[in-house]
Amino acid sequence: MTDPTAVPEDADLLAEPRLVVEPGVAARVSAVAGPVLQGMGYRLVRIKISGEAGCTVQIMAERPDGSMQIEDCEAISRALSPVLDVADPIERAYRLEISSPGIDRPLVRRSDFERYAGHLVKIEMAVAHQGRKRFRGTLAGVEGNAVRLHRDDTRADEDGDVLLVMEDISDARLVLTDELIAESMRRGKQAERELKQNLGLTPPPPPHAKKSDPAKSNKPKPKPGKKLEPTNTKKHRLAAERLRRGEIDPTEGD
Repeated sequence: MTDPTAVPEDADLLAEPRLVVEPGVAARVSAVAGPVLQGMGYRLVRIKISGEAGCTVQIMAERPDGSMQIEDCEAISRALSPVLDVADPIERAYRLEISSPGIDRPLVRRSDFERYAGHLVKIEMAVAHQGRKRFRGTLAGVEGNAVRLHRDDTRADEDGDVLLVMEDISDARLVLTDELIAESMRRGKQAERELKQNLGLTPPPPPHAKKSDPAKSNKPKPKPGKKLEPTNTKKHRLAAERLRRGEIDPTEGD
């Protein structure tokens, strides 16, 4: 079975700081969870505290390549629960929930904006840009300390491209599209294959699978001889009915 903690580490990606961080109680949870996750080879994405089921602490995490499996969530939960119990960043009882960022994920690091260039996003600014705080459009890459966005809601007299300073962004999230779903599935399958190969866990072919024999020709098999003509066609049934009625001579054609 795959060891979820055996994550190929990329030091630069693991140490990359988040541009969008949480305030208040969530910040205290982040201060505890962040180092634990990084030590295991994961990156903290977002912490959300809600009043569901009394109190729920949701921690979004991911591998440096953006993938996340169920086994990863289980491993993080086992490692993080006792650490949070000791640190006690929340004064009341709560339910811990570890999850992946999801397909329509939040973008919290510079590498997120670079990785998802070409996809549709919604961005909310903490500091207004050109008199507005909310933007929607296609990510067109990162330039210096800003994100270039091609807006899809501009008027004819407006410039469609804007540069938004990353440090002024309070929330950025991918918009669910067919293209995003397809890429997410591709990334997930590729990450799973690479991890199994790195760990030497690539499964062997099933015993019933036939191995190709290079000595045998792959040419199509020859077609069998002339097929027998069918004897129960509409033509035959009509002829039989006419014979029964005496409309034709049974010896005809002999």
